Amino acid sequence: MRDEGDIMKVAYVSGPYRADTVNGIVQNIRRAEKVAVELWQMGYAVICAHKNTALLDGICDDDVWMKGDIEILKRCDLVIMIPEWQRSQGSLHEWDAAQLSEIPTFYWPDDCELLKTFCRIGQ
Repeated sequence: MRDEGDIMKVAYVSGPYRADTVNGIVQNIRRAEKVAVELWQMGYAVICAHKNTALLDGICDDDVWMKGDIEILKRCDLVIMIPEWQRSQGSLHEWDAAQLSEIPTFYWPDDCELLKTFCRIGQ
């Protein structure tokens, strides 16, 4: 049985995934992974969709991945938008979903200091 001190906020990392080349996709995955690692180190439980579906391109239609990512995002406590998210159609949809669901949204790296305290609020 968990006590209240064990509850972690669940953070969703949003940023570009697609690219013109496989190498570009891998670079996008690595950028998101780096942010996810730092969030884990801050005390969050992290959903990094980049890692969840890494290089599974073509196995399902893109809309399957996007619908699934939005469903996962809606169950999170906060969303972190990583650099260049504005150039990503997927991230734009994720940002819209977070706003519609009133999920607190933070911007990496500008909100790093705030994120260090936000993970403890309400615990």
